[in-house]
Amino acid sequence: MTDATKGPGFATLAVHAGAAPDPSTGARVTPIYQTTSFVFNDAEHAAALFGLQAFGNIYTRIMNPTQAVLEQRVAALEGGTAALAVASGHAAQFLVFHTLLEPGDEFVAGRQLYGGSINQFNHSFKKFNWNVIWADSTDPASFEKAITPKTKALFVESIANPGGIIIDLPAIGAIAKKHNIPLIVDNTLATPYLVKPKDHGADIIVHSATKFLGGHGNSIGGLIVDSGTYDWLKAGDRYPTLTAPNASYNGMVLAETFGNFAFAIAARVMGLRDLGPAISPFNAFLINTGIETLPLRMRQHNANTQAAAEYLAKHPKVAWVNYAGLPENKFHALQKKISPNGAGAVFTFGLKGGYEAGVKFVGALELFSHLANIGDVRSLVIHPASTTHSQLTPEQRAAAGAGDDVVRLSVGIEDEADIIADIEKALAAIG
Repeated sequence: MTDATKGPGFATLAVHAGAAPDPSTGARVTPIYQTTSFVFNDAEHAAALFGLQAFGNIYTRIMNPTQAVLEQRVAALEGGTAALAVASGHAAQFLVFHTLLEPGDEFVAGRQLYGGSINQFNHSFKKFNWNVIWADSTDPASFEKAITPKTKALFVESIANPGGIIIDLPAIGAIAKKHNIPLIVDNTLATPYLVKPKDHGADIIVHSATKFLGGHGNSIGGLIVDSGTYDWLKAGDRYPTLTAPNASYNGMVLAETFGNFAFAIAARVMGLRDLGPAISPFNAFLINTGIETLPLRMRQHNANTQAAAEYLAKHPKVAWVNYAGLPENKFHALQKKISPNGAGAVFTFGLKGGYEAGVKFVGALELFSHLANIGDVRSLVIHPASTTHSQLTPEQRAAAGAGDDVVRLSVGIEDEADIIADIEKALAAIG
């Protein structure tokens, strides 16, 4: 029997959270509300909405019923108090830091990150005088050493892209709590099916919903989840967007008014409202549909990836395989603790032939698609040194786990035998 006191299970939430039959038509699937704006009941109702005295829809850039279902669903899966859907994973990160930082502020990030995040932090953020200090995600102590009086956040990925490294979230979360600094966790590779960052100290969670949440490579989106665990008022004046009287809302202090979901509100009404990286209702609809099969897909992804990693680990042309699901991997024990349902569908391996072998390998694959994405139902491959991380120096590539010999696989949900056969053929083509 199901324990009703614990609430619905993960698969049930993936299908039902945030959704109900459409009240006007009875449609069971959440409709695509393809509209720019919404009619007010009267002038008083409009004033209440604009003054944050009532919740409701004004304009699709800020909120839309299709987007709202996506937000409520992901918040429920992550155990958060509220969420915000935006145009992309990069947009989610941008709005998070726009809400937290002032010019001259710093944040500490683990250097084992997606190459696009490294670029965003190193270059684009400097235009706002937001300054990243790099730490080693595999060494929690390095985060504590990097903290200064200007540090306003810590940032890591739960499973690092491209290396598939499992991060010790409890240890980094403890450091964040000790210094009363919010911890931001990018949970894109893991999804809440594998890792629940809130359980390990994350105050804010971000996703590129383009990847496993949507799962079908057909739509771009991002999510911000407010865990509801950080006491903004206790931090004093360190986060003025949340704790200072807000001139655009008649002096309202957002942290006082909205309590444990104040961050999500602030990111919406001070970030999304003014900067505008809104997700389209159509993309929100597609991602919602994808999430309904998330637990089924993740189980198949994990099983296929385990088989592929085991095959590669035994192949004579492969120098190394970095997949936490392998018992000999140094992150295996941490994976069992942090991500007990599996090690994910993305990992890297090194070819003994180096850069040239990597280029030949990806060129010989047929089932795997050579492209710059992960988290698709289809198997995907990329050689980071010649693509996603090519703009980094060799030293930066190596530090990010994207050296010249590295190949990254995102293993899909096809038949296991077909996946292995494609890998085998491509390895043979290297010569």
